[in-house]
Amino acid sequence: MNRVERSLAVPEEMAGLRLDQALARLLPDFSRARLQKWIREGAVEVEGEIVTLPRQKLVGGEEIRLAAEPPEAIRLEPEPIPLDIRYEDGQVLVVNKPAGLVVHPAPGHPSGTLVNALLHHRAALAELPRAGIVHRLDRDTTGLMVIAKTLPAHHALVEQLQARTVRREYLALVHGELTAGGTVDGNIGRHPVDRKRMAVREVGGREAITHYRVARRLHGFTLLRVRLETGRTHQIRVHLAWIRHPVVGDPVYGGRPRFPAGISGEARAAVAAFHRQALHAARLAFTHPTTGEAVEVTAELPADFAHLLEVLG
Repeated sequence: MNRVERSLAVPEEMAGLRLDQALARLLPDFSRARLQKWIREGAVEVEGEIVTLPRQKLVGGEEIRLAAEPPEAIRLEPEPIPLDIRYEDGQVLVVNKPAGLVVHPAPGHPSGTLVNALLHHRAALAELPRAGIVHRLDRDTTGLMVIAKTLPAHHALVEQLQARTVRREYLALVHGELTAGGTVDGNIGRHPVDRKRMAVREVGGREAITHYRVARRLHGFTLLRVRLETGRTHQIRVHLAWIRHPVVGDPVYGGRPRFPAGISGEARAAVAAFHRQALHAARLAFTHPTTGEAVEVTAELPADFAHLLEVLG
């Protein structure tokens, strides 16, 4: 693969951003983690000087030069994995992702992903950044994702996500009985000890805001409607665990199942047997990148989630 070389001018409106933040916006083809690695390796110059601190602040107008070795390529192969398509036209595609389907290939998981399925559905997606995917869901979170089918649509959807105008609403079953909705406003970053987990950080982290309201009260549990204002890794799971109402079945942030007094044996067994987070992206609304019209798509709960609610109810 060819060496990655870019020359960029920092727009004045990016004044005050960190170097890695600005590069993430200017180079959406690369992950922020990849850009941070290149910065630390000395592959980035600002105004002719090598900068190795991703957090260095910019004043706007600087010239940036990136000259880096490419990441190890993962060969992406189309695979005939079924897609539950809920909306499609010439510009965008909305799919209902099942539990267990990884979104992006990675060194430890190079195949059997949503990207492989999308390339089989439309080979031209190989020409777009991340095969047109502009946001993600965790492996065992179900529900709606929008994918761009053209480069202009990709740019438009990324801009909408950055402007926080894409509306993403989830259903989450949590431990405990909440009496009212609310908002969780807590920066999210890597856990200070366990780097595989995320955590709410009083110092550092990235801004993260989650809104929730009660959809249904159950004995010892609550079904919430959750709306994301930002889109950080594991945001809903981390925020709900932080307010001590973790998502049922969450293997990372859920802890041991909490059962209220008087719960039936059937309900106890159903919760104990639910081995993934009870989280579903149920509603997705955005502005169509070409027509400017509002697009809204909904997806019903998957069968295992619906059965769990039926038993608890």
